[in-house]
Amino acid sequence: MQLGSNRRGEGCHLNRSLNQYNGSATYIVSDELRNAVNIAIALGKPLLIKGEPGTGKTLLAESIADSIDCRLIVWNVKSTTKAQEGLYVYDTVQRLYDSQFGDGDVSDISRYIKLGKLGEAFTAEERLVLLIDEIDKADLEFPNDLLWELDQMSFYISETKETIKARQRPIVIITSNAEKELPDAFLRRCIFHYIAFPDPDMMTRIVKVHLPNIERRLLEQCLEVFYWLRDINEMQKKPSTSELLDWLQALVIGGIKPDRIENELPFLGLLLKKNQDIDALLRRKGRKPNAAGSRSFLFPR
Repeated sequence: MQLGSNRRGEGCHLNRSLNQYNGSATYIVSDELRNAVNIAIALGKPLLIKGEPGTGKTLLAESIADSIDCRLIVWNVKSTTKAQEGLYVYDTVQRLYDSQFGDGDVSDISRYIKLGKLGEAFTAEERLVLLIDEIDKADLEFPNDLLWELDQMSFYISETKETIKARQRPIVIITSNAEKELPDAFLRRCIFHYIAFPDPDMMTRIVKVHLPNIERRLLEQCLEVFYWLRDINEMQKKPSTSELLDWLQALVIGGIKPDRIENELPFLGLLLKKNQDIDALLRRKGRKPNAAGSRSFLFPR
């Protein structure tokens, strides 16, 4: 579920069947997720994706764009992001500067309207994929402020008295880490799918996409340790799919043998990122968290 290409085709080949998303070369997709994507495309509704961090929510949009050869636009949402920014911004500062220094016709307000990611998607000549990433990072009003625009695929620019309508309805993918509950009115307008954490069989398929030559015994040992760590109830941040891939790559590069994995747990800092989780692991292994040398397994000997 990782490492999707960032390169996109210039256009979207609409002669392809848009309801036949089947994953891509770098993204293993479950039957349930594939069906959710295809239904959202067929109905023209946003697809809201939830799941643990590191389960491939963001990279799903890249996979869809790769699969149907469309351009991808990414709107990364932050805690300070406002819905208006995704539509357009009126650059009053630049207009004031131009009026003072006589650069250009300041009466033409359209020169100072800068389209946001949603505006860019609406005005594109071709159909494309729009990713609204981590929508739950913004304040609670953010999703409500996008209800009309996502439903009607249009918005109004008051400064120029112009209505922008989508030339081609974009495929909208929205991700959430469930940090905040989204409004019911917003949820009603979306197709919803929760990406369940991969079981060992699915995880094996995912790993082999990215590390096709990994030694079978090494992978088996690492998966056993990985899922054992995730089962420790005291863990505050369970290791994710992306962290497992990083760990495996480090082990391969470091030439670590399979028989060292369980006892030494080399490069554990790639899996566990909090002191409390390392201490929880030590308690599970019957060692005192503050004992001398208790963290020696963080690096291989």
